[in-house]
Amino acid sequence: MTEARLKTHVIIQSAVRRASMRGAAATVARRGDPDAGPIYVKVNRGPDVGCTVLAPTRDWDTGALGWRIVTGGEPVPEVDADALIDRERAIDPDLWVLEIEDREGWHPFDIIS
Repeated sequence: MTEARLKTHVIIQSAVRRASMRGAAATVARRGDPDAGPIYVKVNRGPDVGCTVLAPTRDWDTGALGWRIVTGGEPVPEVDADALIDRERAIDPDLWVLEIEDREGWHPFDIIS
């Protein structure tokens, strides 16, 4: 039996709405496949702090879907975050990019270590 999965555009709409309810700006920077395109999330904390990029992952122990930080432990300059996303987009044109601007680094996704 296959696992039921939300369509990508629904996940994006939900994230944008949650950001709006919190007062954070969320922008769809790039659209991909509306049904099954992967999502990368750029969390922009401002020019003085930098950005964190999240990518989808699966917890090996539980099988749960979640998110991992692909830019390392500390925020990186926005140009570096954009370069990482551009490389991934070149590999997978179905990729969505959601940018969230929040000085505290808030995002609506669960991080898996």
